[in-house]
Amino acid sequence: MPRVLIVDDDPAIREVVRFALSRAGFDTLEAADGAAGLAAAREASPDLVVLDVMLPEMDGTEMCRALRASGGAAAAIPVLFLSSRDDEVDRIVGLEIGGDDYLTKPFSPRELVARVRAVLRRGAPVPPVRPAPPAAADEVMRHGRLSLDPGTARVTWDGREVTLTATEFGLLRTFLRRPGRVLNRDALMDGAYTVERVVSDRTIDSHVRRLRAKFAPLGAAPVETLPGFGYRLGPCD
Repeated sequence: MPRVLIVDDDPAIREVVRFALSRAGFDTLEAADGAAGLAAAREASPDLVVLDVMLPEMDGTEMCRALRASGGAAAAIPVLFLSSRDDEVDRIVGLEIGGDDYLTKPFSPRELVARVRAVLRRGAPVPPVRPAPPAAADEVMRHGRLSLDPGTARVTWDGREVTLTATEFGLLRTFLRRPGRVLNRDALMDGAYTVERVVSDRTIDSHVRRLRAKFAPLGAAPVETLPGFGYRLGPCD
């Protein structure tokens, strides 16, 4: 049963989220501020965090930054932001610092559940489209020094593991399916999201920048930009 950590200082909001997720078959745990939420995420390793932006002690954006910088499995936990602010700038900031989705208050509990499921699907191992021999069922995708294992959601560069969020994993998998091909933002959006969504070009650009930043410490730059056309996966050699 997937476990979701709910971090919100409003008990009424936590109750609504908990009830909706419990009815949908999720296990839940809660925290009332960012510091407690960060500790719970590191200790319990939930499958996803529903995170309010405005929090006491440590706000949601600070908690997300700390989570992404923590290393290990905790750094890859998907984050769905909740916020009463619907400005495009706020949404972009949330995505750029490591969020996987952004939902504004007031929200529909059904939409919340749908978005949680969509984010979790983006990071789930991909089953084969048709029956395949056992050796090919979870075939590792390789391109130069880059390797992606759909069965374990593990990514490596030259044997060194790279921790990605669910959205970043979906983007990289899209690039690996068509290495060397130029992909526009629409194609990348289709690969990153498993349900139809309308997002701005800047949102896709933010996800690509975050993906690149994960490889930069290894001296790698797998994703190339072609101004006016889109992005492509380079030779990775």
